[in-house]
Amino acid sequence: MISTTELKKEFGAPDQEGSYLVTIKLPYPMKLAWDKRVTVNRMRCHINVADQLTNIFNEILEHYGMEKIQELGLDLFGGCFNYRQMRGGSDWSRHSWGVAVDLDPENNPLRATSETASFAKPEYKPMIDIFYKHGFESLGREKNYDWMHFQVKSKELIS
Repeated sequence: MISTTELKKEFGAPDQEGSYLVTIKLPYPMKLAWDKRVTVNRMRCHINVADQLTNIFNEILEHYGMEKIQELGLDLFGGCFNYRQMRGGSDWSRHSWGVAVDLDPENNPLRATSETASFAKPEYKPMIDIFYKHGFESLGREKNYDWMHFQVKSKELIS
């Protein structure tokens, strides 16, 4: 996992304005997880992971197709850039740089384990593998909590 020290060295300190962000167009419409009436077609992320995230969502669409994406909740957007500290800590959240994305938080809550998180089920393995292929990791797979959360894995994989 990339440390905060490594993130700061690579990207500088996070800032509230997100001067390092770009907006990417998502290849399929998502729904805002906490208000499914809201459609999300774009996402703000760090410029250095924009290509990876674009490729991730393109491959998810290619692998699953839109109908299966909706059935599995892979279209439930929980956020990317959010300038804040980690929950319950004093370190900066990876969301503060826009190098992490949350999906389907309702069915993969922060304290969920492989016993309770949807993303721990076999049908989600290809999606998680796609994130890894593009330099991201799953906190669910790595630490067995926060299954909704995918973050850049290491600075060597950042374009």
